[in-house]
Amino acid sequence: MSGILRDQPWGYRVLESTVSKCCPHHRVNRMAWHQGGILALTYLAYTCYHMTRKPISVVKNVLSLNCSSLSPPPNFLINSTNKDTWCDWAPFDTEDAPALLGMLDSAFLFAYAASMFFSGFIAERVNLRYFLTFGMLASGISCYLFGIARPYNIHSLWYFIFVQAIGGVFQTSGWPGVVTVVGNWFGKGKRGLIFGIWNSHTSLGNILGSLIAAEFVESDWGLSFMVPGATMGLAGFIIFLFLVPNPIDIGCVPPVSPGYRKFDATHSSDESSDIDDCGNCSNDIEDRLIYRCAYREQIGVDDVLEDVVGVRSETSPILSRHRRVHNHHRGDAIGFLGALSIPGVIEYSLSLFFAKLVSYTFLYWLPLYIAASTTYSATLSADISTLFDVGGIAGAIAAGILSDYSGMSAVTCAVMFGFAVPVLFIYDTIGSSGLVMNIVLLLVAGLLVNGPYALITTAVSAELGTHPSLGDNSKALATVTAIIDGTGSIGAAVGPLLAGLVSRWSGWHNVFYMLMFADILALLLLSRLVYKDLQKYIYRRAV
Repeated sequence: MSGILRDQPWGYRVLESTVSKCCPHHRVNRMAWHQGGILALTYLAYTCYHMTRKPISVVKNVLSLNCSSLSPPPNFLINSTNKDTWCDWAPFDTEDAPALLGMLDSAFLFAYAASMFFSGFIAERVNLRYFLTFGMLASGISCYLFGIARPYNIHSLWYFIFVQAIGGVFQTSGWPGVVTVVGNWFGKGKRGLIFGIWNSHTSLGNILGSLIAAEFVESDWGLSFMVPGATMGLAGFIIFLFLVPNPIDIGCVPPVSPGYRKFDATHSSDESSDIDDCGNCSNDIEDRLIYRCAYREQIGVDDVLEDVVGVRSETSPILSRHRRVHNHHRGDAIGFLGALSIPGVIEYSLSLFFAKLVSYTFLYWLPLYIAASTTYSATLSADISTLFDVGGIAGAIAAGILSDYSGMSAVTCAVMFGFAVPVLFIYDTIGSSGLVMNIVLLLVAGLLVNGPYALITTAVSAELGTHPSLGDNSKALATVTAIIDGTGSIGAAVGPLLAGLVSRWSGWHNVFYMLMFADILALLLLSRLVYKDLQKYIYRRAV
């Protein structure tokens, strides 16, 4: 058996063995089943990544409370060790609490941004199943370590900064890993819609993180971190058991770009449809050798190619094409400078810098802002803040559909950036005037803020990572994803830090002016790509 089939996940082997015994003669589209499983597993993985990032934004409301005028909850037992710290928590019990809490955000996000570039470099060169498993386990542990500060009565600022920084480093395993796995299994058709729906894991993770943290925040905030951390560790074990990073790993023919076509046995020209997936096996000898899944015939892709040699000569078009397909998925990893030279990478990276600045400021400060601008409790403020992420789910799907339909990703992002500015202004002005108004504006703001952010980090990154300028070298997806998301993550680190400082010294109104200005800059940085998109659209209409 070919060596490429040896490192299959244990859970996958058991599942395949069970299915083959239960339904030995049942023909199914195995590629479709595998693709569905990959979407589910990567969705679970990145939901957990974001679930462990969110608790800090909820717990801020408790860590920075002034307890002198408050009474503990009815179910809270005061003893000699916690009588002075039942709600606030040193060193965050001073007037400088917003700045100190902003330092925690920055420790996480700057470590995340700096490590992201290295993470993409590593992801191109290792088995992504091990890469994601290790990253999820380590991230879960770091989240858990923040929570144990509560029962162990830890009050060192440097402890919290260190734990946040370590968490930021290991969290970088998530995005390059899951985007590359999904990119390996799916072609370019309707990529915006697929990624738009799939990218809702970001918002779902934020929602789950907020709800779990809110459940414990007023009774035992340590559990707000420990429960998500333990959940992520369990999810990492599931990824280890079942994730197959590449179709080649189980002997399936990977999706290929539109440039690679299926040759008819009786014609030498490139006239027929795109290559079928491994579930559509044919009785024709050529199709059987090319398209069958290796686990059904107990051979690998290399063996398939060797069999084809016996059928066609080395100069045969069919062999030449499959050598190109094989190289396409096993090529050398691209360098950092090579990825930067791909057209559009720099513009989208810089635009994402400001887009994530806005999104992550909401992520880390929205519950505290709602509590500060209204009379709502910490729990209710955390629950309301999840509506921003609900809007983000709709925004990611809408952006993906618009991008697929129009073929103009830059224009889609620019339009949403443009509409986000007045919505943020309205939310700052009248958002706190009533519960209904707060809900409606948060949903709309989440749609417009997270829509372009989601599109750039998923479909756009995948498109640039397989850009035609790369030729046969396709191993740029993780590197390009890491460059774009890493640059955006620098903005994500700067935003919450500035929000903490600005809100402390100038008030929340100036925080929103900062966010509006950031969205305008994100729009302007895409202006060249918007112009090119419009030119292509006009040309298509003319033809």
